[in-house]
Amino acid sequence: MEIADLAALIHPAIAIAVVFPLIGIVVNRAWQTRQRRLQNLEGKSKIPPVVGQEHVQLGKWLSGAIVGVTLIGLAYPIFEHILSKQIWSQKPFQVVFIVLMFAATIASLMLLYKAKQRLWRGVFATLTGAGLIILGFQEGVYRRDNEWLVSHYYIGIAAAMLMIFSLAIIEDIYKDRLNRWRTIHIILSCIALLMFVGQSMTGTRDLLEIPLRWQKPYVDWLYIQQCNSQPCIIQVTPAKN
Repeated sequence: MEIADLAALIHPAIAIAVVFPLIGIVVNRAWQTRQRRLQNLEGKSKIPPVVGQEHVQLGKWLSGAIVGVTLIGLAYPIFEHILSKQIWSQKPFQVVFIVLMFAATIASLMLLYKAKQRLWRGVFATLTGAGLIILGFQEGVYRRDNEWLVSHYYIGIAAAMLMIFSLAIIEDIYKDRLNRWRTIHIILSCIALLMFVGQSMTGTRDLLEIPLRWQKPYVDWLYIQQCNSQPCIIQVTPAKN
């Protein structure tokens, strides 16, 4: 494997080592928090009250980790495309725009963490989400547009949007006496959890489908020679010993 191939593994490595363990911990704290709330309605709960604070804090970390790993997942194919196709010499303003978009998205996420007023939370959440979408539609990103329902990219972007939204409504959850925001948060979090399960499968599939750097010229040649831009099945004959 070349250095470029190892760089492609940064995104899945962080997802496995950081994001998915965090998801498990956050789900556990969320379940304990709800059980404590229900038990307090009937009497005294034995679950310590600190689980609620832990759920909020770990949830903030999880949201940031998901947006961060999404940016890393987008950065590799975008800059790999820029370097391999020498886009810098052809379209320098596009490269500068992409770099500024990465910086603006990261800055918007950091400001979202600090924002307290609803207006500014909405503004920075919108800017963060818009940055992910704009970057996601740059050349080089493996999107599977023809199969968007089972696309690792589209499911990942949708999950990141839900995490950004959850981060933006934290203050509203605690101020709402009717628990409407809490109910919305629970529903969206359950949907996001299903998306993360899908991400584990689609991500594994894409790692198998995206060729290594030394394989790509041969795969492209086979595609041009046998497919000619038409749907086809490439059969590889095993080498004889």
